[in-house]
Amino acid sequence: MQKRKALSHDEAFLLSENIFQNFIDYFTPHAGQKVHVFVPIEKFNEIDTQIFINYFLGQNIRVYVPKVVEDKLINIEIFGNTAFETNAWGISEPVSNEDSGEHNFHYVITPLLYCDRRGNRVGYGKGFYDTLFQNISSETKKIGVNYFDPDDSIDDVWENDIPLDYLVTPTEVLSFVSGLE
Repeated sequence: MQKRKALSHDEAFLLSENIFQNFIDYFTPHAGQKVHVFVPIEKFNEIDTQIFINYFLGQNIRVYVPKVVEDKLINIEIFGNTAFETNAWGISEPVSNEDSGEHNFHYVITPLLYCDRRGNRVGYGKGFYDTLFQNISSETKKIGVNYFDPDDSIDDVWENDIPLDYLVTPTEVLSFVSGLE
């Protein structure tokens, strides 16, 4: 988190654009697909996924974002006119609490602090994405995005942790799926 916070706003935006371009080039999402994507927490200098969201909406790709309601992560479909508000943690999220009930995403773009070379990720410790990963289609590509390359290993991987399928950085896309890349 310290490395991420040390990036200037301009550096973070440029790196986010590179991550976005690597994602588009590698996965080539298209109209009608469903993408679950987090809304970045500005104070944590997260990847600017608004670039992704704007692109997806402009390409008629269905967009879902997470929202925590009563300690549970729900998936809300958003549109160009969806109203957002900032919650108590400083996260912008839809005003609506209407869970889409959707679990068959093509891609889930996942926040993380870092991950290792096997796709194990470290998030913020609440377990929301591990729960999400347990409840989505096995066909869904679980994709982490990070400004930095993965670490060699994470020591405290739990048996219930679900690894990522891919990691997109400003310079490459890494696959953790057996038999690929």
